[in-house]
Amino acid sequence: MKETLNRIKAEALEAIASPETDDAALEALRIKYLGKKGELTAVLRGMGQLSPEERPVVGQIANEVRAEIESAITEKKATLASEALDAKLISEKLDVTVPGKKTKVGHRHPLTLVQRDMEDIFIGMGFSIAEGPEVEYDYYNFQALNIPENHPARDTQDTFYITDKILLRSQTSPVQARTMEVQKPPIRIISPGRVYRSDAMDATHSPLFHQMEGLVVDKGITMGDLKGMLETFAKTEFGEDTKVRFRPHHFPFTEPSAEVDISCFMCGGKGCRLCKGEGWIEILGAGMVHPNVLRNCGIDPEEYSGFAFGMGVERIAMLKYHVGDIRHFYDNDVRFIEQF
Repeated sequence: MKETLNRIKAEALEAIASPETDDAALEALRIKYLGKKGELTAVLRGMGQLSPEERPVVGQIANEVRAEIESAITEKKATLASEALDAKLISEKLDVTVPGKKTKVGHRHPLTLVQRDMEDIFIGMGFSIAEGPEVEYDYYNFQALNIPENHPARDTQDTFYITDKILLRSQTSPVQARTMEVQKPPIRIISPGRVYRSDAMDATHSPLFHQMEGLVVDKGITMGDLKGMLETFAKTEFGEDTKVRFRPHHFPFTEPSAEVDISCFMCGGKGCRLCKGEGWIEILGAGMVHPNVLRNCGIDPEEYSGFAFGMGVERIAMLKYHVGDIRHFYDNDVRFIEQF
């Protein structure tokens, strides 16, 4: 039996040390020699046939053989792991002297550029930015703004309804109503953001577009304050020579109301292709906040007055960058976007 144990040890150690032995082969050798049905285990099971004097001697030899085989397996595993790591480091080696790849840096979308410019202008005049939900209640989108159910003004702002009382906002005016509900005058805010209307997509219309509306409420606010503020905005955005013209109009939430034009910054008011020969370009609507709107929001119209205005960011961008089709802003054509 001693000879058998020595043979098992010699064969096992030789097989373990072989250069061809990998992790899988090493596990197979462990099972072959040390497993429950392995050769060493079979020898130990036959020790019952030995005499009492031989058993301790053979048992000690068997333990030594097991210990040597286990030690050889452990060392081989460590060697294989070290070799695998070295090979991985060589295969993944980086040449730090090679010039790196230049990362292509993008830039802001033209609508974002225009909106940021507009925000900066109004912030410089003391306005703060207010935001509100795009999924809005019918009450804030229409009723609080003096547009009750079945009012004809709703036809021009047909939007997307989720339920009878919840819709995608058709304007950012709901932000003004929400602000007046929770904030006491003086109020001076702008509310930029996405709005939605059920319009067919063409060169000047989109079912999704961006608005920037403004609101000022305080004691003694007049139409003159509105005119002066809009003149400052127009001159800053389009040039110092820009003139502003107010035309009477009707909006349910302002009284009096006006459409606001600027003198064409391309021809100076002489008439050109941009202004269609008129010398003036319409940019926004504005007016004094209707007393009903103030009253609906908990503000006494006998004590406070205010003005509001709203303009499309796309319209300003189209004028500023001479873009003839609103769809260019949404086509995601890099050749168009990279111009700005």
